Amino acid sequence: QLRLVESGGGLVQGGGSLRLSCAASGDIFGIIAMSWHRQAPGKEREAIAAITSGGSTNYADFVKGRFTISRDSAINTSYLQIHSLKPEDTGVYYCSANQLGYDYWGQGILVTVSS
Repeated sequence: QLRLVESGGGLVQGGGSLRLSCAASGDIFGIIAMSWHRQAPGKEREAIAAITSGGSTNYADFVKGRFTISRDSAINTSYLQIHSLKPEDTGVYYCSANQLGYDYWGQGILVTVSS
Protein backbone atom coordinates (compact mmCIF):
# COMPACT_ATOMS: atom_id res chain seq x y z
CA GLN A 1 0.00 0.00 0.00
CA LEU A 2 2.76 2.44 0.93
CA ARG A 3 5.39 3.10 -1.74
CA LEU A 4 8.67 4.96 -1.26
CA VAL A 5 10.80 6.30 -4.11
CA GLU A 6 14.23 7.87 -3.65
CA SER A 7 15.68 10.46 -6.01
CA GLY A 8 18.60 12.87 -6.22
CA GLY A 9 21.53 10.45 -6.28
CA GLY A 10 24.33 10.35 -8.79
CA LEU A 11 28.03 10.95 -9.29
CA VAL A 12 29.54 13.76 -7.22
CA GLN A 13 33.10 14.95 -6.76
CA GLY A 14 34.58 14.75 -3.27
CA GLY A 15 33.78 17.86 -1.25
CA GLY A 16 30.51 18.42 -3.08
CA SER A 17 26.93 18.26 -1.86
CA LEU A 18 23.79 16.24 -2.61
CA ARG A 19 20.17 16.46 -1.58
CA LEU A 20 18.31 13.15 -1.62
CA SER A 21 14.52 13.04 -1.65
CA CYS A 22 12.10 10.30 -0.61
CA ALA A 23 8.50 10.56 -1.79
CA ALA A 24 5.79 8.45 -0.17
CA SER A 25 2.71 7.54 -2.18
CA GLY A 26 -0.26 5.21 -2.03
CA ASP A 27 -1.74 4.84 1.44
CA ILE A 28 0.26 7.46 3.35
CA PHE A 29 -2.02 7.74 6.38
CA GLY A 30 -0.39 7.03 9.72
CA ILE A 31 3.30 7.58 8.93
CA ILE A 32 5.06 7.98 12.28
CA ALA A 33 8.64 8.56 11.15
CA MET A 34 10.89 8.47 8.13
CA SER A 35 14.58 7.59 8.03
CA TRP A 36 17.60 7.19 5.79
CA HIS A 37 20.07 4.29 5.69
CA ARG A 38 23.00 3.44 3.45
CA GLN A 39 24.99 0.40 2.39
CA ALA A 40 28.50 0.65 0.98
CA PRO A 41 29.78 -2.14 -1.30
CA GLY A 42 30.69 -5.17 0.78
CA LYS A 43 29.51 -3.60 4.03
CA GLU A 44 26.49 -3.82 6.31
CA ARG A 45 23.55 -1.47 5.95
CA GLU A 46 23.77 1.35 8.49
CA ALA A 47 21.33 3.94 9.77
CA ILE A 48 22.01 7.60 9.04
CA ALA A 49 19.18 9.69 10.43
CA ALA A 50 15.51 9.64 11.32
CA ILE A 51 12.78 12.24 11.69
CA THR A 52 9.38 11.90 13.36
CA SER A 53 6.08 13.36 12.24
CA GLY A 54 6.58 16.01 14.94
CA GLY A 55 9.99 17.02 13.60
CA SER A 56 12.30 15.40 16.17
CA THR A 57 15.53 14.08 14.66
CA ASN A 58 18.16 11.45 15.47
CA TYR A 59 21.56 11.09 13.81
CA ALA A 60 24.21 8.40 13.73
CA ASP A 61 27.52 9.26 15.39
CA PHE A 62 29.46 9.19 12.12
CA VAL A 63 27.36 12.02 10.65
CA LYS A 64 29.29 14.73 12.55
CA GLY A 65 27.25 17.61 11.17
CA ARG A 66 27.54 16.74 7.46
CA PHE A 67 24.04 15.24 7.13
CA THR A 68 20.71 16.96 7.71
CA ILE A 69 17.33 15.23 7.59
CA SER A 70 14.10 17.14 7.03
CA ARG A 71 10.52 16.58 5.90
CA ASP A 72 7.61 18.42 4.39
CA SER A 73 4.66 19.50 6.53
CA ALA A 74 2.64 16.35 5.79
CA ILE A 75 5.60 13.95 6.29
CA ASN A 76 4.94 12.42 2.89
CA THR A 77 8.40 13.47 1.71
CA SER A 78 11.75 13.34 3.51
CA TYR A 79 15.07 14.84 2.50
CA LEU A 80 18.69 14.10 3.28
CA GLN A 81 21.14 16.94 2.65
CA ILE A 82 24.77 15.87 2.55
CA HIS A 83 27.71 18.28 2.54
CA SER A 84 31.45 17.74 2.18
CA LEU A 85 31.00 14.36 0.54
CA LYS A 86 33.82 11.85 0.91
CA PRO A 87 34.63 8.77 -1.19
CA GLU A 88 33.65 6.58 1.77
CA ASP A 89 30.11 7.99 1.48
CA THR A 90 29.70 5.98 -1.72
CA GLY A 91 26.91 3.44 -1.55
CA VAL A 92 23.22 2.75 -1.98
CA TYR A 93 21.02 5.04 0.09
CA TYR A 94 17.64 3.77 1.26
CA CYS A 95 14.59 5.60 2.51
CA SER A 96 12.38 3.98 5.14
CA ALA A 97 9.04 4.88 6.71
CA ASN A 98 7.30 3.56 9.79
CA GLN A 99 3.55 3.44 9.30
CA LEU A 100 1.51 2.45 12.34
CA GLY A 101 4.36 0.28 13.61
CA TYR A 102 5.38 -1.35 10.31
CA ASP A 103 8.56 -0.52 8.39
CA TYR A 104 8.55 0.06 4.63
CA TRP A 105 11.56 0.54 2.35
CA GLY A 106 12.32 2.22 -0.93
CA GLN A 107 14.34 0.53 -3.67
CA GLY A 108 17.49 2.50 -2.89
CA ILE A 109 19.46 5.02 -4.92
CA LEU A 110 23.16 5.01 -5.76
CA VAL A 111 25.49 7.76 -4.58
CA THR A 112 29.01 7.69 -6.00
CA VAL A 113 31.65 10.09 -4.69
CA SER A 114 34.81 10.40 -6.76
CA SER A 115 38.25 11.17 -5.35
